[in-house]
Amino acid sequence: MTPLRRRMLEDMQLRGLAPRTQESYLAAVQQLALHYHCSPDQITDAEVRQYFLYLRNEKRVAPNTANVALNAIKFLYLHTLQRPWPLRDLVRPHLPRKLPVVLTPDEVWQVLGQIRRPPYRVCLSLIYSCGLRLLEGVQLQVAQIDSARMQLRIQGGKGNKDRYIPLPERTLTLLREHWRSHRNPVWLFPSPGPCHDQQASATVPMDESGVQKAFRRAVQAVGLTKPASVHTLRHSWATHLLESGVNVRLIQVSLGHSSLTTTAIYTHCTRKAEQLASDALEQLTAGMP
Repeated sequence: MTPLRRRMLEDMQLRGLAPRTQESYLAAVQQLALHYHCSPDQITDAEVRQYFLYLRNEKRVAPNTANVALNAIKFLYLHTLQRPWPLRDLVRPHLPRKLPVVLTPDEVWQVLGQIRRPPYRVCLSLIYSCGLRLLEGVQLQVAQIDSARMQLRIQGGKGNKDRYIPLPERTLTLLREHWRSHRNPVWLFPSPGPCHDQQASATVPMDESGVQKAFRRAVQAVGLTKPASVHTLRHSWATHLLESGVNVRLIQVSLGHSSLTTTAIYTHCTRKAEQLASDALEQLTAGMP
């Protein structure tokens, strides 16, 4: 690791950036260095401007990718290099507001029923039944389960926020049965190790990539045409709760959203919303010849 990379990593740690954000920023700055074949602190302001034009006009990267690059390089300039940001006139790419992909309850259980390996099946069942993010499920610890209050305590979630989530009784039973298969004192889903027999003594959780691959294979096996990912289970959970009449404010708290506007997007995904729109269209077109 170069001294500059180490210094930027330390700057991000001091400012409390999430590990995933740190990885994304380092990767974005590395791409800048590879583009010009030199250290980022040797790149001129004009070259930085040309790099963003290259991302937009030649590589045609997605708006989210461009925003990550912008945030990462700006952080490098302001905090690590302690130089003024040269691109104050740079317009941040607009992020399209897309509706999330949602599965029906039947589709969810069809997919989960295709997953054979117990750790993956139990983890994905937990993610759906509690509306968790992927890493929140994979990295769940025994101490985070409050069986007396039937809650999960999610620690250091997105934005480094803690929150409590209702824990269904069937999910608690499933977690207990799975834990008895390895009895690791810390992790619900410990890493099996290279020999696949070290769950009891593992000091780290299983890798999330295995969960993602298992989910993708299950979606293909069921024959779903929707572009579903593990995060789709979280979207589906929120939508199904809304369809069942749960207050959107309670769903916001469980999801860990700072703004109710973020949670309100699920109102566009419910069957009730679709039915209301369909009924309104029927009324509007009732007089058509």
